[in-house]
Amino acid sequence: MFKKGAKVVYPAHGVVRIKGIEVKEICGTKKAFYILNIIDSDAIVMVPTDNAESVGLRAVIDKSQIPKIYSILAGKNKPFNSPNGHQSWNKRYREYAEKIKSGDIVEVAKVLKDINILQNIKELSFGERRIMDSARSLLVKEISISKSLDEEFIAGEIEKLLST
Repeated sequence: MFKKGAKVVYPAHGVVRIKGIEVKEICGTKKAFYILNIIDSDAIVMVPTDNAESVGLRAVIDKSQIPKIYSILAGKNKPFNSPNGHQSWNKRYREYAEKIKSGDIVEVAKVLKDINILQNIKELSFGERRIMDSARSLLVKEISISKSLDEEFIAGEIEKLLST
């Protein structure tokens, strides 16, 4: 169980702060809810505490996991999902969106790497550019919190890795 004030990751929304835990009565049944404040938008989301795991709510990655993410981003210019360059943009978009929604930071890093490679081969669709921006933003926010460093610094590190 997460505590009030903790920063956690809510898939596809990124890093959120637990504003509190409240018990609400819905249809005659009392349930505990995490009250989540989405940091990027200040929106509030309620997630039942007993559903937290099934919706992918998880702790921010530990610093020890960051080298793995960086090695994915700096890897040779070979996509993780090589057929993607030959698929239609909307099929790639759906695959990438699913990976981002999974909340798995390794998958998010792979999506960013793939799209970065793809943009060197062909012009990206609007949807692919949006997915790339979303993946980059999710990585920057979570890594900056994990490393306790400025987001601009982390964004610079990620850009350097992608350009290698």
